[in-house]
Amino acid sequence: MEIIDFSKTNSLLNRFVAEIRDVAVQADRMRFRRNIARIGEVMAYEISKHLDYTTKAVTTPLGTAHVSTPDDEVVLCTILRAGLAFHEGFLNYFDDAGNAFISAYRRYKDETEFEIVTEYLAAPTIDGKTLIINDPMLATGCSMEACWHAIRTKGEPRRVHIASVIASDQAVRHVQEVFPDAVTTVWCAAIDPELNEHSYIVPGLGDAGDLAYGPKD
Repeated sequence: MEIIDFSKTNSLLNRFVAEIRDVAVQADRMRFRRNIARIGEVMAYEISKHLDYTTKAVTTPLGTAHVSTPDDEVVLCTILRAGLAFHEGFLNYFDDAGNAFISAYRRYKDETEFEIVTEYLAAPTIDGKTLIINDPMLATGCSMEACWHAIRTKGEPRRVHIASVIASDQAVRHVQEVFPDAVTTVWCAAIDPELNEHSYIVPGLGDAGDLAYGPKD
């Protein structure tokens, strides 16, 4: 399984990550959402290089051009609600993709112990398709695992790309144990070293859903 950490290379993506982490910038929800979407756009472009391509003939007003374009049927799968802005960024590039949405949240047993609950799934078939699962914060990896089990009721994908803005080392290791190694690639804008006692990523950025859409009651 290939793990791609964009923070290890210099690119404009690092500026977007710096802004979504910065407490002085986070108060601007619109900018936070737009930066999350821009990270999704960059990742969509990079993932597109890993698709299958064939050359097609395109008729122009003056003749015929031959252009190499992707053949993959792509399904974008997003974990609600934090993933919505991330999903929009991917959809800006994969504009003809199928779309899947899953609700997954932590149900706490006490201050630190929790289980992942999934209650909603809307998805097309993923059988034989290229599946891109988007979750901006990959903390423990348990929500991603729950999403994987839920979406597989819609078939078996040919390839899987897991896209996260910020992941923890622990979550990446968990994903490596759960997902099929031969067909899965993990894409992260940054990978942080640890989780705190509440299983939030450190240094992380806080609650991505709250920062994008406001706090929950």
